[in-house]
Parts: sequence; structure tokens; C-alpha cells
Amino acid sequence: MQLSPFMQSLGLQYPLFQGGMAWVADGKLAAAVSNAGGLGIIGGGNAPGSAVATEIQTAISLTERPFGVNVMLLSPHVDEVVAEILKQKDNIAVVTTGAGNPARYLEQFRAANIKVIPVVGSVALARMMARSGVDAVIAEGMESGGHIGKLTTMALVPQVVDAIDLPVIAAGGIGDGRGMAAAFMLGAQGVQMGTRFLVATESKVHPTYKKAVLKAKDIDTMVTGDYAGHPSRVIKNPMAKKYVQIEKAEAAKTHPDFESLDELGNGSLRRAVQTGDPQTGAYMAGEIAGMVQEEQSAQTIVQTVCQQADRLLNRKLEE
Repeated sequence: MQLSPFMQSLGLQYPLFQGGMAWVADGKLAAAVSNAGGLGIIGGGNAPGSAVATEIQTAISLTERPFGVNVMLLSPHVDEVVAEILKQKDNIAVVTTGAGNPARYLEQFRAANIKVIPVVGSVALARMMARSGVDAVIAEGMESGGHIGKLTTMALVPQVVDAIDLPVIAAGGIGDGRGMAAAFMLGAQGVQMGTRFLVATESKVHPTYKKAVLKAKDIDTMVTGDYAGHPSRVIKNPMAKKYVQIEKAEAAKTHPDFESLDELGNGSLRRAVQTGDPQTGAYMAGEIAGMVQEEQSAQTIVQTVCQQADRLLNRKLEE
């Protein structure tokens, strides 16, 4: 598979990023994806700097290939996390960011030769990120799991590609080589996948959570937070249904009070990942879950996706 100059600059064999999923994407999973030739990414989430540092050390111990860290900019520990990343600047190739503007850290990352790639859900946000001086963007459609925007991947990616003069990585609803090939046709230089790596053999996700992903059909995800704010895509379960029921009832009031949802949602993803709690856990997953049929190694996932995309793209060119 031929890589763009930008992907080559990251030292990758395949233009495939593993999503930096909070509580899921640890050093072991990131290293496995990087060893397979993609870009493994540790999910910082709301974890303190010391916890992220531990995962970075794990990744360093397991791979000599480039890997990245996702920084959640609204985390109360963001400054600690950035400091730990900078300590390991020789080992970390990329920082992806979400929930905010990374502008205040760009100079430090640039000095450390670390590429900064924010996740964006609109053309306006992509343009703002480009003006701030980032290296590329991940255009993520609402098909993805976890926190989502309003536009689909099919609509978002080509508009972002046309709007900015930076490499674009497509994300959201991509789970096999057909999705990767389509992303290239839309103008992306690579893809980011999260849901399929939830069920990688190296993923620490609880077996009950993995089973829910593997059993999911095409219509088995739903969006929480459409009314209360911070919409997230999750697999339907009692917690998700209760959440939506409460927020709809509150939204119908003249003076809605969504505070009760905080108690319901706090720690729900962590519970799902660590204990598999089917009642109060949030099983974040994308719409592509309906296509994920088996648990596979990170190496098998990366290679099968990229090889299928390569065959499809070459066939198209030959036609």
C-alpha cells in the first residue's frame, strides 16, 4: 500500500490509526497496533498524568515502532499528561486531541517534534484547527462510538478535505477495507478505527462488553445526550435507555434539570470496560459494530483491513 508523504513521515507501514479510546486504549493495545504497522494510540481520557506515564512506559517496553497518545483537553489533568508526553518526546510520534483547542500546547509539541492531530466534527472546526497550526486533522463522523458530532463521515470528510490544506484522516463507521478504500476516494490520506479494536485480543475490555459488540446488529446503537448535551453513541442497554428516558422527560419541561444524569453517567464507561456491568455500564461503540463478527489480534485486523483496501483500490485503478 502506497503511503502519502505525511504518513511516511510518521514512520508507518499502513495508514491506519487506532482510536485513542478512554479506558480502553492502553499501552498494550497501542503497542500491538504499532507492531502491526499502524499507529497505536494510548487514550489519556480523564486519567492523571502518572497513569498515562505508566501506559507510555508499557508501550515503550513492547514496541520500537511509532505510537501516539490521545489528549482529552477538558481533562483536569491535561497539563500533567502533556508534561509526561514531553518527557518521552523521543518515543511518541503523534498526539491526537479532542474536546478543545490544542493551540496552547502546539509550540511545546512542535519543539519536541511531535505531530499534533485534533479530531474535528465540522468544517468550521477543521478550519480553526488549521489556522492554529496543527499538522493534520481527523474528520470523525457521527457513526463513531463515544462522543459524536452531527455530520456523517461520508458528508464530513470530503468537505474538510476541500476546506483545508492539511492531511485528513477519516474516522467514523470504518471497520474494514471497503471503508478504508472509500475514505481514500473521499480524499483522506488514512483512517482511524476504534470499534473494531474494542474486540482485539490485546484489548483489556471486559468479555461482557466485547460480547455485546460482537452480538450487535446494525441498529443496536443509540445516542445519549442529544438533549442534555455531549451526545455519545453507545450500544443499547438498560443504562442507555434509562439515560435517554430521563433526558427526554427533562427536555420537555420549561426549566429542565439534567443534573440527575451526571450521577447516572459518571464512571459508566469505566465500569463497562473494567467489570462489564450490563446494567449501569456505557458500552460505547460505533454503528460499525454490526459488522464486527469475531475477536482477532491487532495484527490480523490491521493487515486484513489494509490488504482488502489495497485490492479494492488497485482493482478500481485497473478498471
